[in-house]
This record gives sequence, structure tokens and C-alpha cells, in this order.
Amino acid sequence: MKKLISALLLLMAATGVNAQLLWKISGNGLQKPSYIVGTYHLAPVSFADSIPGLKDALASTEQVYGEVIMADMTSPENMTKVQAAMMLPDGQTLDKLYTADEMARINALLKNILGADMTNPMIAQQLGRLTPQALLTQLGILMYLKTHTGFNPNETFDGYFQKEATAKNKAVGGLETIDFQINTLFKGMSMERQKELLLCLADNQEFNMEQTENVVKAFFAQDLEGIEKAMDAKMNNTCDGTPAEKDMLINNRNAEWIKQMPGIMKQKPTFFAVGAGHLPGDKGVLALLKKAGYTVESILF
Repeated sequence: MKKLISALLLLMAATGVNAQLLWKISGNGLQKPSYIVGTYHLAPVSFADSIPGLKDALASTEQVYGEVIMADMTSPENMTKVQAAMMLPDGQTLDKLYTADEMARINALLKNILGADMTNPMIAQQLGRLTPQALLTQLGILMYLKTHTGFNPNETFDGYFQKEATAKNKAVGGLETIDFQINTLFKGMSMERQKELLLCLADNQEFNMEQTENVVKAFFAQDLEGIEKAMDAKMNNTCDGTPAEKDMLINNRNAEWIKQMPGIMKQKPTFFAVGAGHLPGDKGVLALLKKAGYTVESILF
């Protein structure tokens, strides 16, 4: 019996603060608890079965909130907005933004990932008018898919929770608008910084692949500290994200969500599903919820 208790204590320690994606939010006047789970946009839906208590938590809540309402992303109007935000101004192409040497470095990156580059007219037509940030985002996804097959863009882990809510006639909401996400993800950086970061990917493919792999491993291990550590990995040069960029992409958004969450949870017990990188750290959502007076507990079974 003592050995069994010791083993259980070790398991609880291993799956405690550092190894948990699902958290219960209670106290501070809430009549019923709400929950928050950290997601990864390229994780398979089947991973939901690996998170202890997730389906019970989802079933016990009356509405689901994500970063945005996923169904709205595919409306013709919003698809047009996203496509427009990803494109350079009329008459401009990537090869006009970069020198011949810089384009050679970008073409080497494309060759490695796609097996073809912008000397191929079809590739140039498809990718040549993208902004550097849009191309950077697309290539990051393709680099992941090279080593992680089976991803279904029609069945995303982010969207799973909202689809489940809709199927059960529960309300679905978003903490941000589509327009806000478009502006943040595609228009939040100057063109010069976008140009620099695309070259950073081209010149440091091994580092970027290793960083992505470390984030993925930490996510599937449900290790929030590991996710934060991997996201904050540095090369100690200008390719590293700046504090202002982290504020724009993570910290400021967390602070805005915390302003909304109390009213949402007071209205109905809510299941929140947001990127796992938003949960850990002193400025993470979990710490901010605690500072706001809520009890935040990992779900252990």
C-alpha cells in the first residue's frame, strides 16, 4: 500500500502544475466552475482523449469561448479579408522587396520545404505576392507537416470544442474579432521587420525546426513550462522576438481576455479553449485569473 501511495504521489507531482492543459476556474462569486484548456492549432482532434477530465468539463459547461468564433473564419467575407491581408500591394512582389542574394536564400528555403522555388513560374504565381509575414506563417505550417503527417485542416483541435458546443446547441463565443486577429497576425509588424524575419527563417532552418519540435513535444506532454521555455528560446541576435512583439502577440491579448472573462463566466459556466502559449508565466492567463481572485486548479484524476 505504501508503494502504491508513493507511486500516486509521484504521478500527481509529474502531472501537476507543469503537466496539465486543462484547468478549473472557481470562486470569486462564481456559482458554478468554468474551465480553460490550452490548445495547439495543428494537434489532432483525437488528442482530446488524452487530457484527463476534458470531456466531463466540456459537458458540465453551458457555452464555449475560443480566441475567435471558428465558423466565422470561413465566411466568404472573412476569407476575403484574410486573403487581402496576406497579399502585398498591387504591383509589388517579393522579388522586388529583396536583393538577388536574399532571394537566393529564400529560394533555398522553399526548395528544402517544397522541392521547388520561385524560379518555377507556378510557385512564383502562388507565393510571390504574399507578404513576408504571410509566407513565413505558411512555411512554418509546411515545415511542421513534413514531420507530422495526418493533419486534417477540416478537423482542427482548436475547432473541436466549438463544434461540440454547436452540436449540443450550446452558445459559442470569441474573445477576439476576426479583424483583430488579422491585424495582429498579418499587419502587426512593419514591412522591414517582416522581411527580416523571413530571412531569419531561411538562414536558421535547423533552429526553427528544433524550436517548433520542442513546442510540440511539450504540448503533447501537457508541459506548460516546457511550452513557455521552447517559445522563449533565443539565438541572441536580431532574429529573436522583441519584448514589444511578445506583448503584441501574447501578453496584451491575455490582459484583454482577462477583462472579458469574469463577465462571461458570471453569465454562464464557460469552457475556454485558447492557445496553450497564453496560459503559463507571470503574465499568462492562469496567473492573471489568480490575481483577479479566482481559484485556478489543475484537473487530476
